[in-house]
Amino acid sequence: MKSDRILQAALGLMMLAFCFALYTSLHETIVNAGDRAPDFSITTDSGKAISAKDYGGKLLLLNFWATWCPPCVDEVPSLEDLARRIDGTDLRMLAVSVDDDWGAIRRFFAKGSKIGVLLDTSHDVPKTFGTEKYPETFLVDARGSVRYYFINKRDWSRPEAVACLESLR
Repeated sequence: MKSDRILQAALGLMMLAFCFALYTSLHETIVNAGDRAPDFSITTDSGKAISAKDYGGKLLLLNFWATWCPPCVDEVPSLEDLARRIDGTDLRMLAVSVDDDWGAIRRFFAKGSKIGVLLDTSHDVPKTFGTEKYPETFLVDARGSVRYYFINKRDWSRPEAVACLESLR
């Protein structure tokens, strides 16, 4: 139907606009688009070691944030929405907090979260990606290469965000 084609065209244009905004948000950092993502290992609150290698073969959205960071707090609801949308797919999401302890994170996510939340009190993992700014998000493709990164908060609940992620498969 004509309305379906118009809707598909509009969604395609929105996806292109989102990807363009993503591209123009790039900045100087240690890790550039196209570089291999640094490996890291973080222990979860239950004591399990999580490594970047655990996500090999999957698209990974890696977000660095903190509960004390106002733009981070503003971004979390849209990340939660995206986490619900990608649940059951091969897309993965990790939010690495740079808070001082798990208590702040547990209070922040008192009702739980679909986002894979980790804590890096040393702040070493964001530094390996070349950032000490929050929030900052890196999209790592299935081959382990950084495809895009975003400075500051984004609205991840927009349909073009999912379309952009799916285009990276």
